[in-house]
Amino acid sequence: MKLFFKPSVWIIFLSLILFSCEKNEKLKKPNFIIIFTDDLGYGDLGSYGHPTIKTPHLDQMAKEGMRFTQFYVGSSICTPSRAALLTGKLPVQTGMYGKRSVLFPDNAGGLDPKEITIASALKKYDYKTACIGKWHLGHLKKYMPLNHGFDSFYGIPYSNDMRPEGKWDYARDNFPPLPFLDGHDTIGVSLDQGNFIEMFTQKSVDFVHQNKNNPFFLYLAHTAPHTPLVLTDENKDLSMRGAYGDVVEEIDRSVGKILKTLKDLKIAENTFVIFTSDNGPWGWANIDGGSSGLLKGNKGSVYEGGYRVPAIAWMPGRIPEITTTALASTLDFFPTLVSLAGGEYDKKSLDGVDISKTFFENSNVRFDIHYYRQDTLIALRHKEWKMYIKDPNPWDDGPTQKDMPLLYNVEQDPSEKYDIAKSNQKIISMLEDISLDHIQSIKKTPSQYEQILPSYQTAYDEYNKNK
Repeated sequence: MKLFFKPSVWIIFLSLILFSCEKNEKLKKPNFIIIFTDDLGYGDLGSYGHPTIKTPHLDQMAKEGMRFTQFYVGSSICTPSRAALLTGKLPVQTGMYGKRSVLFPDNAGGLDPKEITIASALKKYDYKTACIGKWHLGHLKKYMPLNHGFDSFYGIPYSNDMRPEGKWDYARDNFPPLPFLDGHDTIGVSLDQGNFIEMFTQKSVDFVHQNKNNPFFLYLAHTAPHTPLVLTDENKDLSMRGAYGDVVEEIDRSVGKILKTLKDLKIAENTFVIFTSDNGPWGWANIDGGSSGLLKGNKGSVYEGGYRVPAIAWMPGRIPEITTTALASTLDFFPTLVSLAGGEYDKKSLDGVDISKTFFENSNVRFDIHYYRQDTLIALRHKEWKMYIKDPNPWDDGPTQKDMPLLYNVEQDPSEKYDIAKSNQKIISMLEDISLDHIQSIKKTPSQYEQILPSYQTAYDEYNKNK
């Protein structure tokens, strides 16, 4: 017996099949959350050995996921580090470097809108994207997040200390009050920074709720624990570590809220979350700065304490519960996340590599780390070996250029105490060849820090005339 259906019935039937396929396809695409702190040191979390800062939520995240002991950033200071994370390129490739180290409110430059970011790459695959917190890749409209692939932005355009209330006389005399933006619109100035972590957390939770049925990418870039350390009364005097500990512990509670949201919405197993820092701790901040633990150096340096940071990856049921010694870098986020989303990218233009096998199989994929000062390669790490080809600190009374190269086995000597160059000439020769190949192959873009906005030029020239 043959059954005949009206054309309308077939249309409904096919529509249901297509809808089901589309829904399943969306479920296959993982969500991504990057939680990027500001100036958090390698030794500032409980799971990384801090004796008095209590971070139970991050410690639990580390227990349930992958804790990295050899995780690196693309630069040891703010602006270039953020550019490296979002583009997968070393800062020399994007022009995000210069003598001033970072971008300021008087700068006319920023990250070229033609650069492809994680957000703009994922937009091609129907991801909803949000940037919440600190941007610091150029504050003119053309450089802001909405022109770099983000659907929304909620936060500040540059560092939280770039304001007239600070101690720097040039900023005090010339910089505007710190603006807070929603998209391109300024919704307040000089807001109480003690509320920032809670504001960013709530906005992040709202974004996750709004997009629980869509693939999404959330880039949550906290302004903390960068100074000034500002807290609400309810968050003060809770940590044995003082104000710095209070801020880190508030960030920990923020992470707990976000992970709980994912679990409550039953999307945790399909959401890749990684927590890390933009660089090492701010040594000049003294007691208001963090700790690099057993590592030498701080923010801004080419020592391990400047480039090596805490990092925890979490995706229940997918990422193994393990502490890994595999090398990894924020440069790898771009190719890894795009690959996990089923996308494609130009491998030749990137300095990052797809480390999916590191995250999901604990396999070694990355073998080299490059340590730059502005546009100059200072050191190279290859596997366990780290060699300085330039003076790591021209401003101290330590080794000078005539003492180069220096060589350390940073798996045996992570504090970089024992130079073993003289007894390892074959290793030196190998690393020199790798360094030369890198220097000759890297494509450099001129610094985007040089141009000063006309409204600041006179004051800038006056301030710097005797420097």
